[in-house]
Amino acid sequence: MTQPIWLDMALLLGLWLAYFALHSLLASLAMKRWVANAFPDWMPFYRLSFNLLAALLLLPILWLMYSNPGPALWRWQGIGAWLANGLALAALAGFWHSLKYYDTQEFLGFRQWKLQMRKAEDQERFRLSPFHRFVRHPWYFFGLVLIWTRDMNAAMLLSSVMMTIYFIVGSHLEEKKLLVYHGDVYRRYMACVAGLIPLPWKILSVTEADELAASARTERGCA
Repeated sequence: MTQPIWLDMALLLGLWLAYFALHSLLASLAMKRWVANAFPDWMPFYRLSFNLLAALLLLPILWLMYSNPGPALWRWQGIGAWLANGLALAALAGFWHSLKYYDTQEFLGFRQWKLQMRKAEDQERFRLSPFHRFVRHPWYFFGLVLIWTRDMNAAMLLSSVMMTIYFIVGSHLEEKKLLVYHGDVYRRYMACVAGLIPLPWKILSVTEADELAASARTERGCA
């Protein structure tokens, strides 16, 4: 690579690191609780603002990736291209299908805004979609499939590595919050199902998933 390309890659790396650090800080339960205590009137807009900021801060990173891609590294061809694109389409279809199992109003922040909710903790109850029987973080898994089935240049490879690292770290940070929200039920779920990549020996049957969800409802009701 020429020196300007190395500088572009260093800038891209710095932007990804800054983005992930800020994203993790703002998503943390500690930050949410601080805002809820110090500025309770802001909380109904917190999740909505968080998602909007996350989307806007991605724009300069994407612009740098596509305006300064660096040298091409590999390109899927022939049967490899068919397989890569097929997997990517399957991941997109899986992501789209999974949306109906999430409370998108709460995920986006519209419910908190409409109901003027001031709690720091997420309110969505514990439930398992069909995908959650196979992997604890289906969206991260679909994301990994999407990024690693693309043609690679230097900027895309660097970004794919950074996103993969963040999915790994981010999933651990997210699960710390889920353990706070759901306690022993989620701990048992973690022991039974793989985190990011489905493993044949760590899958819940339909009956096991239903029993775990029923246990979560019982414990929440008792609380």
